[in-house]
Amino acid sequence: METTVVETGTEGKVWGGGNRPLKASYGKMMMWFFIVSDALTFSGFLASYGFSRFKFIDSWPIADEVFTHVPFVHGNFPMYYVAFMTFILIFSSVTMVLAVDAGHQMKKNKVILYMFLTIIGGLIFVGSQAWEWKTFIKGDYGAVETNGGRILQFVDTDGNRVALADIAGESTQREAHTRNNGIWYETDEETLSTYTLDDIKAGFAANDNLLIRTQYLTEDGEKTVLSREESIAKLNKDGKLIVEGANLIRNEYGSPLFADFFFFITGFHGFHVFSGVVINIIIFFNVIIGTYERRGHYEMVEKVGLYWHFVDLVWVFVFTFFYLV
Repeated sequence: METTVVETGTEGKVWGGGNRPLKASYGKMMMWFFIVSDALTFSGFLASYGFSRFKFIDSWPIADEVFTHVPFVHGNFPMYYVAFMTFILIFSSVTMVLAVDAGHQMKKNKVILYMFLTIIGGLIFVGSQAWEWKTFIKGDYGAVETNGGRILQFVDTDGNRVALADIAGESTQREAHTRNNGIWYETDEETLSTYTLDDIKAGFAANDNLLIRTQYLTEDGEKTVLSREESIAKLNKDGKLIVEGANLIRNEYGSPLFADFFFFITGFHGFHVFSGVVINIIIFFNVIIGTYERRGHYEMVEKVGLYWHFVDLVWVFVFTFFYLV
């Protein structure tokens, strides 16, 4: 009978120590550790977002009514530009895969080409996200905040949104506060709005085709629209101040938590993308000057590729939970 002998030396161990534990360099292992820890961080943020949305589901803004803008194009195009941003980021992940594969084959010129395309994709995404932030902060229609902190939006009898500018017409002349003139107003707004609440009340009363839409949702998932009489009573009784755009305190689209999570989650992800672009640029120039060619391997390209794929994957979850669900 033959006896099988199992080797217990270094070659038979899963963790052999040295420079390549689990057959990977320490640099690659540390990148995986970072990715796992960062994934847990993003998971916590998305879980908090999901909990808050579930808690305030009856008054949460509808993404299709918030993200409707496309640069240089006027109109209502819900989610079109966000979908474009997502496509660009996923495409940049494809070019990064091609760069890593070219590095394995020691094809310097192809690594340069695909890394350049990856950098361009990342820059487009970061620039698009900055534009989206600007549009979100500026707002489009404006709204009125009530004494209870709720948002009242304006629609016509067909259910179409109506901007404050179309209600108030010519705004009342308002002098901005400066240190020299020492003028204060009774509102607690951090900056003066374009229109006063009296402007909106007067314009609303003069137009019989205007109605008020609250931030609360019906059973069909649509926002509740008040009758003409209810709208006038609601505006005169509960109207407190004008809200234009969104910030960390007030949000013309609905619950302030929506804006808080939007700025924090997309901003945190955008910082990751920006950091990835900077790292890619550094690696890109190292490839050009032949640093990795002299080392005999392009492992650094592979490590930054792991980070870039993680950033792309996180955006898929952010896009799904924040924009689509």
